[in-house]
Amino acid sequence: MFFQTVSLIGAALVLAAYVANHRGWLTAEHRLYNALNLLGAGLLCWVAVVDRRAGFIVLEGIWAAVALPPLLGLGRRRGAA
Repeated sequence: MFFQTVSLIGAALVLAAYVANHRGWLTAEHRLYNALNLLGAGLLCWVAVVDRRAGFIVLEGIWAAVALPPLLGLGRRRGAA
């Protein structure tokens, strides 16, 4: 039951970022957008590791990794091609 709850929280965080982006409330450059994706995907990746689900480990691990650079200030620079 614990891991089900963690996975639901992770999914809710990723979906909240998606909805906020789709509605125009957050863009991919917002720290909150990337923080929601990093935390949500990180939780989902952890549950996938515990459950030994290789496909989901790859998916969520990469999803979390993509959200990390903008949080560290390593994202795309505006005006750069």
